[in-house]
Amino acid sequence: MRIAVPLECSPGEQRVALTPDSVARLVKGGHEVRLQAGAGERAGFPDSAYEGVGASITSLSRLHADVNLVCRVQPPSLEEADALPQGVALVSLLAPTRNASLLTALAARNVTALALELVPRITRAQSMDVLSSQSTVAGYKAVLVGAAALPKFLPMLTTAAGTVSPAKVFVIGAGVAGLQAIATARRLGGIVSAFDVRPAAREQVLSLGATFVADELVAEGAETSGGYARAQSDDAATRTRAAIGAHLPTVDLVITTAQVPGRDAPRLISGAMVATMRVGSVVVDLAAESGGNCELTRAGETVHTGLVTIIGPVNLPATVPFHASQMFSRNVHTLIAHLTKDGALVIDPADEIAGPMTVVRDGRVLVSSDS
Repeated sequence: MRIAVPLECSPGEQRVALTPDSVARLVKGGHEVRLQAGAGERAGFPDSAYEGVGASITSLSRLHADVNLVCRVQPPSLEEADALPQGVALVSLLAPTRNASLLTALAARNVTALALELVPRITRAQSMDVLSSQSTVAGYKAVLVGAAALPKFLPMLTTAAGTVSPAKVFVIGAGVAGLQAIATARRLGGIVSAFDVRPAAREQVLSLGATFVADELVAEGAETSGGYARAQSDDAATRTRAAIGAHLPTVDLVITTAQVPGRDAPRLISGAMVATMRVGSVVVDLAAESGGNCELTRAGETVHTGLVTIIGPVNLPATVPFHASQMFSRNVHTLIAHLTKDGALVIDPADEIAGPMTVVRDGRVLVSSDS
């Protein structure tokens, strides 16, 4: 099989879909891997590292010649989609519910497109789950971003000038990103509390040494079969916001991570709630790209209201490109291994992993989009 990896052109994207360690395994397995010149450099992987494990480096104009599979991080632009070979397979993040025009363009090229967001949450597919691996990166970096903006130390310090009290960190949502944020804030010495509505999340929060806020709101039916939080009823959402609002004035740094797949992020922090927060407090909203958990969040911007800072980071994993790429690449490599039969790429619609991921096939778009 011949595999192509382009240089990512989306603004701010520094990751690469396959790193040299994964390429080495693919080449050893008999595959040909071809990369666009410079594809891995921004992540810390020079062309020479790829050539050293048997990959070839080429120009964009020659990248796609006779390839079977294209591996990307971000969705291709319409221009990039139009340049794909007829009938090629594409593995990438695709934001399928928001990218109708892209999916239509891919269908016109008879591309078989697999959306990495749609890796099913089953045991067999855990090692292919890029959302989980990249959420780990985002949760880690969110705490560093918040700590850098906070006008306080996170840890307690005992100095000749006296003792400095530790900062209090509140993490909303204890999925993969939230749990990593809790662990990171704890390592940095913060006093950490967290909130989630799922029973399993409560146990995980406590196991990391954080305190759990509003035990009474934990509900048995709050989790989907895939492990995500369900959208709450209006009454439950009102009680959740009240519990969060009561806790916000007691903390210094808030990391919000609550998201519902395929829907806008739940609005958990109102402008009025922000007004009750401590002077100098910081909110880092990891749900900024899907509308934000805070009413005042603006994706890609830092908003100052009163003396509170609200940060809406976009694509945080790309800011830790070396390890984020390694994790992403291992997910993709495992998926490729799953899709390979006797050295050839086989995308079976009936397969429990490939089937749910396939959004374009045989010239047809297989998922509904909002735009």
